[in-house]
Amino acid sequence: MIVKIVSLFLVGMAVLAMFGKLRLPAIGKGRMGLAKAGKCPHCGRHKIGKGPCPCRKG
Repeated sequence: MIVKIVSLFLVGMAVLAMFGKLRLPAIGKGRMGLAKAGKCPHCGRHKIGKGPCPCRKG
């Protein structure tokens, strides 16, 4: 009985993994549609948002 439950669980997880691969094929290479966080070329801090870095605001 326990072997049956465990095997059904593993089969279910394998099916979910296959559907996940179809939906997000580039999971290891970064998410599609999301830009990588940029760094400021002057101070090297991570930029949040589209505005200028706080070191250049004045």
